[in-house]
Amino acid sequence: MPGEDIESRVGKSNHSSTGSAYSLEDRDRNWVSWLIPLFVVANVVMFVVEMYLNNCPKRIKNRGFNYGDFGDKCVARFLGRLQRLGALNWAKVVHQHQGWRLISCIWLHAGVIHLLANMLSLVFIGIRLEQQFGFVRIGIIYLLSGFGGSILSSLFIRNRISVGASGALFGLLGAMLSELITNWSIYSNKVAALLTLLVIVLINLAVGILPHVDNFAHIGGFLTGFLLGFILLLRPQFGWLERRSLPAGVRARSKYKAYQYVLWLISLTLLIAG
Repeated sequence: MPGEDIESRVGKSNHSSTGSAYSLEDRDRNWVSWLIPLFVVANVVMFVVEMYLNNCPKRIKNRGFNYGDFGDKCVARFLGRLQRLGALNWAKVVHQHQGWRLISCIWLHAGVIHLLANMLSLVFIGIRLEQQFGFVRIGIIYLLSGFGGSILSSLFIRNRISVGASGALFGLLGAMLSELITNWSIYSNKVAALLTLLVIVLINLAVGILPHVDNFAHIGGFLTGFLLGFILLLRPQFGWLERRSLPAGVRARSKYKAYQYVLWLISLTLLIAG
């Protein structure tokens, strides 16, 4: 009927057909995730390179296998050598103009536990996002968030090096939050979606309590990803998605809501200004 709320009608039908937090989740998941697994492989390969540069195979051969030598201790005792591979160092970035370290540092890790924690989080968070939004948008968010985290870290941490994919990971978390905000009206189970995201964020924030954790990279990555989410992760609204099946005389809704355009513009302005 012309007077019926098309968005409500579609929302009800989607809600009754699925119990997921997304009412459009099944429809949107048409991407095959390959970039996030590739990122994981790249991080593991770089860690193997670190082990060889730190002469770990020789240490294991001469002294017998020991988890400490193979893992965190083997790498941590030679953190200085990480600079050869591109660890973030304020002095080298500023005085030696090695800006490439702002990106290279996100592919390096200081130990096995550090690597496993980040890669498990990346798989858990990143694959789902890539399935929903594709490799281009998620890849951009991941890399730019890592870059943003490195910038903030280099501004506040000047007396030690920094490595790890945590800034990029927090960028994905920030993007998840902004995606939830800007696409709020198309969630069929808003409470479940919000609680799930809050639990994930709180768990990752708790990691920041541990010693030697670069919280500035976390904050910079999160803020960058949060702003990018408003720009890159917009979803069309129900009325626009169902425009082809609307009865004659019923006016289709616009593709995006007014607040989505406002958030998009504000986020873009802040990113450019920052």
